[in-house]
Amino acid sequence: MIPYLLIFGVFMLLSWLISNQLKSKFKKYSLIPLNNGMTGCDVAKKMLRDNNITNVSVISTSGQLTDHYNPLTKTVNLSQDVYYGNHIAAGAVAAHECGHAIQHAHAYVWLKMRSALVPVVSFASNWIQWVLLGGVLLINVFPQLLLVGILLFAVTTIFSSITLPVEINASNRAISWLIKSGVASYLTIPKAQDALKWAAYTYVVAALGSLATLLYYIMIYLGRRE
Repeated sequence: MIPYLLIFGVFMLLSWLISNQLKSKFKKYSLIPLNNGMTGCDVAKKMLRDNNITNVSVISTSGQLTDHYNPLTKTVNLSQDVYYGNHIAAGAVAAHECGHAIQHAHAYVWLKMRSALVPVVSFASNWIQWVLLGGVLLINVFPQLLLVGILLFAVTTIFSSITLPVEINASNRAISWLIKSGVASYLTIPKAQDALKWAAYTYVVAALGSLATLLYYIMIYLGRRE
């Protein structure tokens, strides 16, 4: 249990540090306006138009940094700070979420794989905690239960790993379009890249934390006879 708590603590600390840094970067770059005064909503709509995507809506959602693309409803959901903000942070985030819409429109393979895993991950997330706990407690009498927990957790780890190329590709699409469209200048592009880089780090830590936890449970299972 102590090794697991150590692993959990390390990745919780990393996640907290990166989350704080991301919020700090967003706040910092929220003070730098886009040259043309466009809001995040304007940026999103223009990027969709430029990519001939007409069946995706851009809407405002509550919360901070809650921005996401929903492939089921075909909506780019922007937090109010991004939707109404006319600064480089809003532009970068809005363009990133539209990057996901473009991935969806072009049947980007990693996004298709990620979407296919969503129902399985949703099911696994509801049971995995209890299966793993029961598996550890009953390791000497019913090791198969822990094996089931490991398989469920492996699905979530694969999901986290697949998320990385999806997010990185969306950011690359965002930066490329921001440059090509002239929405961001050569002075503000590095700031947009920096903001999206820190956003990507959150997914890196999540994937590494999930992998480390998976390996920990595998070690428990393999060492059950010792």
